Amino acid sequence: MDIYKRPYEQKRPVVCLDEVPKQLISEVKIPLPMLPGKQARYDYEYKRNGVGNIFMMFEPLVNKRYIKVKEHRTKKDCAGIMRYLVDKVYPDVEQIILIMDNLNTHNKSSLYETFKPAEAKRIADKIEIHYTPKHGSWLNMAEIEISILSRQCLGDRVGDTQRLEDMTRPWEEKRNRLEGKVNWQFRTEDARIKLTKLYPAINV
Repeated sequence: MDIYKRPYEQKRPVVCLDEVPKQLISEVKIPLPMLPGKQARYDYEYKRNGVGNIFMMFEPLVNKRYIKVKEHRTKKDCAGIMRYLVDKVYPDVEQIILIMDNLNTHNKSSLYETFKPAEAKRIADKIEIHYTPKHGSWLNMAEIEISILSRQCLGDRVGDTQRLEDMTRPWEEKRNRLEGKVNWQFRTEDARIKLTKLYPAINV
């Protein structure tokens, strides 16, 4: 299945982007496999191999998510993710509405620090960024997808980023195939109450 094939015509898709670090831990001793009547067993000793980073991109209107595993989460990595969205996932749309939190790498300056000016502008012109409020990253549905991924896929020790990618790719493909949905119940009316400080006060 071509994961980049658009199932509908939309000129400005809404995409939620978030990221999460994953500590890389390898085994020092070979685990004992599961046997009849016995559970698999792992030694308490392990080796730390740094941290990998998972970028989650989720398009809630069509229940599609795209995962990229990186060794770091620098401005260069974030810029690469934005170019990936523009060139690979949404090459035919007019503009991507991108929802992110206020992490210092989550801005268009990452593009200009990574690519030549013309290339940076090309990508930047196709992205319209909307930030979640401070302390309000839970408003980003990509965070919910990361939570589901962590519970269903990332419970075991992972030794390197290649293994991390090998674990997350089948999860992504299966969840897309099943069109896994986010049950989002936060309405505009709720927002005006809970986020009242963010709305301007108009005196008539």
